[in-house]
Amino acid sequence: MLNMEGQTENSKSLNAANSADFNAIYRETMKSLYRISYRIVCDEEAAEDLAHDSLIKANEKGLVFPSMNDAKFWLIRVVKNASLNYVKRKARERKAYQKAQYEDHRVAPSGEIDVLANEAKKKAQDALNKLPPKLKEVIVLKEYGDLNYKEIGKIAGISEGNVKVRIFRARKILEEILGADDVYLPN
Repeated sequence: MLNMEGQTENSKSLNAANSADFNAIYRETMKSLYRISYRIVCDEEAAEDLAHDSLIKANEKGLVFPSMNDAKFWLIRVVKNASLNYVKRKARERKAYQKAQYEDHRVAPSGEIDVLANEAKKKAQDALNKLPPKLKEVIVLKEYGDLNYKEIGKIAGISEGNVKVRIFRARKILEEILGADDVYLPN
């Protein structure tokens, strides 16, 4: 559908400070931002906060994006960086707490299915964490961000072909780490 300027609705510039544009950006990007952040931080509340913070940052700065895709790419970069910083900060905090006292990580199982699902999630997350950062980034954006190779390339600053190679390598390494086991990978 074309608007008065001859642009398609998807290519209309969006002002993040404008209430209607901000709502459109929010609806279009929030789910992906949350999923990407969650795969990095592994904490639902933190992921939601980080996704919201990235949207608020665009709003407060009054950024104007040439298109919805530009808004999406900018927000993904912001939430990805914020999530990585969050993980680093939490790791430093955890080390400080461990020096002060012993942490008990035992969890009382609530049922066999919950236990198996939690073990599988942990196994999958551990496998993801063993990937080199460049491979982890593209596989998280592909599998949990629902982005295509071109979009991932734009976010990561690499060619589409390089994205394909990195995803292939990441999947091979994950296959080697996980073996033939069936692993439950939640969305």
